[in-house]
Amino acid sequence: MTVDRIARLHIQLDDIEPSIWRRVEVPLTMSLKGLHDVIQAVMLFEDYHLFEFEAGGRCYDVPDPEDLYERKTFAARNIRIGALIERGIATFKYTYDFGDNWRHTITVEEVEDGSPGIEYPRFVDGQRRAPPEDVGSTSGFEEFLNVMAKPRHAQHREFVRWYGGRFDPVDISVDIVQDRVARLARRRTLGKADFAKSQNQQH
Repeated sequence: MTVDRIARLHIQLDDIEPSIWRRVEVPLTMSLKGLHDVIQAVMLFEDYHLFEFEAGGRCYDVPDPEDLYERKTFAARNIRIGALIERGIATFKYTYDFGDNWRHTITVEEVEDGSPGIEYPRFVDGQRRAPPEDVGSTSGFEEFLNVMAKPRHAQHREFVRWYGGRFDPVDISVDIVQDRVARLARRRTLGKADFAKSQNQQH
């Protein structure tokens, strides 16, 4: 049985205190598009918006043939995490939602052999809940937290209705995060099995 080589990554949301971060383990063979899916899962984002990685002086996203800005970007699905690490890149950036502009710093903490029997990617740990979608950047998030923490605030009921319930800034909903990441890991495992089967049928 082959064992995955994995990278342990620390993902931190920039410009917010107290810090919001997650630690994950991902296969070196995973693409940046796959890492985007992992970040969406662990931050409880909903993948409504565009994203971009910046690594080693290059930008990676889902290229748009009708991009009006004619930016030079590369396809995130065509670059593997292992390839970045081989180029000596230990820290890179991820931006989600160019309106709210959620910038993250991703740090490669370790590269090692994965554990046999564990499906990757895997959520390790983290702290504090990420901002809800469309809350309005860091300033909007600060206002949101302030209002949600004060039941007597004039806008409290309005914000609760908008969000759909209470917001606990400390609770990262570990069960939901683990379930979302486990689904990505299962999909990857099944994909590998299907690929291996198709290769065997060709021989």
